[in-house]
Amino acid sequence: MADIPLYFVDLHDDLDDYGFEDYGPDRDSMRLTAFLDIPGQGNLPPLARLEKYAFSENVFNRQIIARGLNDILRDFSNNEEDFLMVMEIVVRLSEDAEPTVRTDLVEQIPPIAVFLQENRSNFPGVLADYLTPIVVRYLTDPNNQVRKSSQEVLLILLEQDLISQHDIENKVCPILLALSAPDSDDEYKAEAVNIICKLASVLNKSTVERLLLPRFCELCGDGKLFQVRKVCATNFGDICHAVGQEATEKFLIPKFLELCSDNVWGMRKACAECFMAVSYSASPEVRRAQLSPLFIRLISDPCRWVRQAAFQFLGPFISTFANPPRAGLYIGEDGPLSIRPPARGLDSDFTPGSPGTGSCGSTSSACSARPVRTEPDLPTEGTSAGTSNFLCRSSSCGMMGNSVEDSALAGAELTGLSPEASATLKLPERNDLPVNSHPGPGSWTCPESPEDVFNNFLYWRTPLPDISKDLEELFLSEAGPREKGCSRPEPVQNSCVARSEIQKVLDSLQEHVMDDPDVQAQVQVLSAALRAAQLDSVNEPAHQPTEGLNEVSASDPSPASDNQMALSASSLQKELSVARILQSTDVIPQPLLDQYVSMTDPARAQTVDTDIAKHCAYSLPGVALTLGRRNWHCLKDTYETLASDMQWKVRRTLAFSIHELAAILGDQLTAADLVPIFNGFLKDLDEVRIGILKHLYDFLKLLHEDKRREYLYQLQEFVVTDNSRNWRFRYELAEQLILILELYNPHDVYDYLMHIALKLCADKVSEVRWISFKLVVAILQKFYSHSESALGLAFVHELIVRFRHCAKWVGRQAFAFICQAVVSEECIPADQFVEHLLPSLLSLVSDPVPNVRVLLARALRQTLLEKAYLRNAGNPHLEVIEETVLALQSDPDPDVSFFATLQPKRRSTADSRVLEERN
Repeated sequence: MADIPLYFVDLHDDLDDYGFEDYGPDRDSMRLTAFLDIPGQGNLPPLARLEKYAFSENVFNRQIIARGLNDILRDFSNNEEDFLMVMEIVVRLSEDAEPTVRTDLVEQIPPIAVFLQENRSNFPGVLADYLTPIVVRYLTDPNNQVRKSSQEVLLILLEQDLISQHDIENKVCPILLALSAPDSDDEYKAEAVNIICKLASVLNKSTVERLLLPRFCELCGDGKLFQVRKVCATNFGDICHAVGQEATEKFLIPKFLELCSDNVWGMRKACAECFMAVSYSASPEVRRAQLSPLFIRLISDPCRWVRQAAFQFLGPFISTFANPPRAGLYIGEDGPLSIRPPARGLDSDFTPGSPGTGSCGSTSSACSARPVRTEPDLPTEGTSAGTSNFLCRSSSCGMMGNSVEDSALAGAELTGLSPEASATLKLPERNDLPVNSHPGPGSWTCPESPEDVFNNFLYWRTPLPDISKDLEELFLSEAGPREKGCSRPEPVQNSCVARSEIQKVLDSLQEHVMDDPDVQAQVQVLSAALRAAQLDSVNEPAHQPTEGLNEVSASDPSPASDNQMALSASSLQKELSVARILQSTDVIPQPLLDQYVSMTDPARAQTVDTDIAKHCAYSLPGVALTLGRRNWHCLKDTYETLASDMQWKVRRTLAFSIHELAAILGDQLTAADLVPIFNGFLKDLDEVRIGILKHLYDFLKLLHEDKRREYLYQLQEFVVTDNSRNWRFRYELAEQLILILELYNPHDVYDYLMHIALKLCADKVSEVRWISFKLVVAILQKFYSHSESALGLAFVHELIVRFRHCAKWVGRQAFAFICQAVVSEECIPADQFVEHLLPSLLSLVSDPVPNVRVLLARALRQTLLEKAYLRNAGNPHLEVIEETVLALQSDPDPDVSFFATLQPKRRSTADSRVLEERN
């Protein structure tokens, strides 16, 4: 700048003569710096000079001033009066007739706002008084580029919370409401609705509901511009989240129904994509009664693009039906899945191979020796906390005796009802039934759980007539003739009671038959159950009174009692079979589950989307979590089909999530259904195996110890890859093995994992070797922490043979690094280290390769000499170590002498980085 004359030079034309054209992107900044540094200028002070060229006739000069506003304001920030004068100049400059100047100016506002926020005490109110009005005014600028820039700047300011709520309500919202009015310009309206949707996430609920919600509802029905409706549909979920459930159901759901039926397919596609967000903001009743059928319509939409979006988001929508109290699965605040086992009853887990589960046997910890009443841990969505207890009356063989419901379930099985029809068989349970009405103190009762109080009528329907009093009277009359001291109630109830109960429910539903097609399905199913119950009564012995069934003694081996016990055993198996179907449809609507399962149909790939199977695989853990482990049978075949899909990206998706599914299913179902698929993935392509490998520890820790040991030998298969250049695969294996060490005992680690670690330490890629050295240290720590010093010494001897006496210098360098890490982590007792490892380490001082001596210098200077054990003046090894360090300090290689001299406290990460790059 010394060559620039002391007269003013034009910021655009004349600075090029002084070489500023070579500065590239910084050219404008250099011009501005030159302008501020040029002395003279007719004795004009800097502020006057700024004003003069901010309004120069040369548009490029004004552009430079606009682009440098952030730097200018910082330069004038030392004087408040000058700063405010600069702001006045900025306001005037914002009215420039040239659109490029206005665009450059508004783009500088975010960094200026951050500066003002950091110095709020020095310049209070500057942002609100000067800059915010500029941004708001530019929203109506006639130039499209200026408006776009102002919209982006406004959103940045809102996201960073740089505009106060008062200014948003009184300055921003009024202009947006004006721009989005029915008589507003179409282009302005389309832009305003987008900002309104973004604005909803930064305002409080009451403000959004009061100012923005009415206008948003109007815009959803805008019949003139489909672009406006498209923006509304795209952001519908955000608005629902902002206003909450009540306003969503009252104002937004009706509009959402209209958008899902819009003539423009893009609107329906946008609705499908935001369906999950809308569902989260709705109640379970609305979710089932309105949103579920609506989503089925989108899945069957005539437009293929809409069907694609609907199937892609089907799994996420199903996940909104998740009911943690019913499934017993919870997502903690920190992310991991936690499991609270529900009390055993009709809804308890049905473990494969154990048909007795689900009944309250004598070994069940959930049963007590006397009648009890317990409240559920968490209320079930859509049900009353006062719903009756589920009583599990057990005989010596663990049979259940809930007569009404069991008879209905058995009737459904006998008549061959479909799963969809069987879903409606869950009858309303009695309300607040006195415990005293049940047989004596010897009867057994299962504590109430959220699963037991669940009722699919109360869950999502309008309230049905209360028949609890009639139920109570029936059960009281049933208990009357029983003997007072009866300790084991009969497993099968009076069939007349079952028929009368079903008939009463049918009568209560008759008035709703014409209103709801689902009620019609209920009536059909209950009618079939009633016919089945009547069929059972035909087979009863004519000479035996009905009441006598309740008085048959278990000790009387009469033919009638034998037949009755055989009937009850077969009925129990049928009830359990039907209950499995029943539970799944209680959780989510059956049509949604049917559509989800159909995503594996090859025809779907042809008519909907070639990636539909991948979408199904991606969302399967969420669907499984929603259904709960007791309903895994609904997804088992689907999962197996996906696991054998010809597309590797489908299998890869499952491989990456199999550990999550294992956490949901538990160890028994995992061993039965997931382990075979896991074993298949182990032999798959590397693209699939990497999904298994990345979460290998997470999966293995969920297995039983015996099942886990079966994988010890298979772990070495991960060392071999399809492509030897895929070193990241082996790097991931080393990282996982560090975690997996805790899952096995020291002898298993020595026999299997140690050899894998040694093989990885000899890898061709340095990144793999360095992480493998950490694995070696972790193995040593495993041995000595479990008092297996013999295994530790054997491993130390193996390290000395393999690395200290390695013919390649990288092996000897690795030995120095391992020794340093061993001392740093203190994984070996100090006395054993100095006895078995220190002599071999110090012998590297005469190694011919400088890189080995560098690692030795670092290990001695930065680690060993820092340990109190070795710093002790009485330590006989201290003198030998110091002599070795002195020899390294005089080493002819400058790097060796540098690290041997470097004080530990003065070493930097830069030094370590330089060393690693050299190695």
